[in-house]
Amino acid sequence: MTVLNSKIPAGPIAEKWSSHKAAIKVVSPANKRKLDIIVVGTGLAGGSAAASMAEMGYNVKAFCYQDSGRRAHSIAAQGGINAAKNYQNDNDSVHRLFYDTVKGGDYRAREANVHRLSEVSGEIIDQCVAQGVPFAREYGGTLSNRSFGGVLVSRTFYARGQTGQQLLLGCYASMNRMIGQGKIEMHERSELLDIVIIEGKARGIITRNLVTGEIERHSAHAVVLATGGYSNVFFLSTNAMGCNAGAAWQAYKNGACFANPCYVQIHPTCIPIHGEQQSKLTLMSESLRNDGRVWTPKKKEDAVKLQKGQITANDIAEEDRDFYLERRYPSYGNLVPRDVASRAAKERCDEGFGVNETGKAVYLDFKYSIERLGKDVIEARYGNLFQMYEKITAANPYELPMQIYPAIHYTMGGIWVDYNLMTNVPGLYAIGEANFSDHGANRLGASALMQGLADGYFVLPYTIGDYLADEIQVPRIDVNHQEFVKKEKAVTDRMTRLYNIKGTKTVDSFHKRLGNVMWENIGMARNEEGLKLAIKEIQAIRKDFYKDLRIPGDYDAMNIELEKAGRVEDFLDLGELMAYDALDRKESCGGHYREESTTEDGEAKRDDENFAYVSAWEYQGEGKAPKLNKEELVFENVKLTQRSYK
Repeated sequence: MTVLNSKIPAGPIAEKWSSHKAAIKVVSPANKRKLDIIVVGTGLAGGSAAASMAEMGYNVKAFCYQDSGRRAHSIAAQGGINAAKNYQNDNDSVHRLFYDTVKGGDYRAREANVHRLSEVSGEIIDQCVAQGVPFAREYGGTLSNRSFGGVLVSRTFYARGQTGQQLLLGCYASMNRMIGQGKIEMHERSELLDIVIIEGKARGIITRNLVTGEIERHSAHAVVLATGGYSNVFFLSTNAMGCNAGAAWQAYKNGACFANPCYVQIHPTCIPIHGEQQSKLTLMSESLRNDGRVWTPKKKEDAVKLQKGQITANDIAEEDRDFYLERRYPSYGNLVPRDVASRAAKERCDEGFGVNETGKAVYLDFKYSIERLGKDVIEARYGNLFQMYEKITAANPYELPMQIYPAIHYTMGGIWVDYNLMTNVPGLYAIGEANFSDHGANRLGASALMQGLADGYFVLPYTIGDYLADEIQVPRIDVNHQEFVKKEKAVTDRMTRLYNIKGTKTVDSFHKRLGNVMWENIGMARNEEGLKLAIKEIQAIRKDFYKDLRIPGDYDAMNIELEKAGRVEDFLDLGELMAYDALDRKESCGGHYREESTTEDGEAKRDDENFAYVSAWEYQGEGKAPKLNKEELVFENVKLTQRSYK
């Protein structure tokens, strides 16, 4: 069994990070030039880490599967980024951000990591402003804030409805500067297919050039994974279609523990599914819940008429509208956390109050804010989001309420890391959404961008030196080492095996089958019977996959179907691990909702006595059940209570 050492420093929580920085080893500028670092992924976490470490003097090799680092999925983030600046003078503080994040995660995150995230949040805003990120400003020129779910203050900084894009452009500009100076060696259209471990340490990666089909070897003194989450295991999610779990899964198969894989976030404000041929879902920013009110009809007969298209939302009288979030959670209203809002929407729809033809939608209505503030104000805040909604649905949200429904959006689970963001494999790091460390069982809105940039700009550049200080005498790693040869052969054999199946079914057909099983059994509601069924069904899909998969095109050239086949193979294994994890965790917490563990009023019911731990799963080999390791969570600064937003 793997021994997990979180390396959390001793001392008061407010001093842990500063004392840790003072105690860890440092690499001199002259020695940084001798050291190579691989960064896989160029989103906010990977891009900021690559730029920062190159600026410090390390030799960085950056990899992304897109044709430009600027196309990383971070670009899709809409609503904003949290920081404890207290610009609104509403009593915000580092401690309040820390408390809100721990509570929002349903008390399943490490206190020390979350407090560090809260501490550096303000520095992120300063850094991004210095880069020229065009945050929204008040009339007098000060930075503007808005509210997000699960908090009672306004701490979210934003750039209209395209915050992720603007932050990524700032990060990408910093990367380009280092590329121009020769400190970053950029590899676009390259996908990681394996990690090379030499004498117990991560020393490189095996990649496939997605344009030519060539298998390539790359070495370094340390490897950093910043490859995002695994929402696409559900097939339909708000993630870009290329997002995958390949890098994280290879880390797991090479000895890194995978933590809390069942912790998946359902976002409550997404455009509902509209057909069986749909390939992805579209997010409507959580920021819309600042000014939009969520409701369904009070009368079931009105809901039936809406589903049949006999009436529209505007035909329903004010007194016949059920603003169910405001009714059930008066303190937070429409700004309850995502898991709470999602389950409430599902409950209304399951009871027959859904408002579209499938019965799987609720309304997000801006009529009241337009009457209160004026259309111009709403357009200035959300204009691009309204435009996107209208292009997709052909409905004008200024005149009719938006129709929304929960969808898979983010994964709180990920590769297990210690306080230094290093996995249990020496020299292998995971940052941003790829790791598990900061959000517990549910992420609060606008905290993903905060974590990605915190890890890349302000945490990893310090902590990686503690490991690399002992590597300065190690010469550049030879890519002809027998471990590189061995791993390249394993990758080639795997790809060849998939290509040569020569069956009759497409990759997408298997991915859709898997997604169906995941959504029905490991989605918003889970139970023992469904989870056991999911394991059996995933195993059956895998068997069919290896027997009847067909990959058209050439093997040794650009082949998108071959790329997808490798990713779906990983998703099949990951989906099974998620089911094992959800089955083991017999409590409800955050986004993990076990129907057997609920309060009298239908809310998630935690079991702190038996499940206040991080589940860190260890790979045991192909066809074998994974082994569970536990990192006990200790709460010294936050009192464990049943979460309430009423």
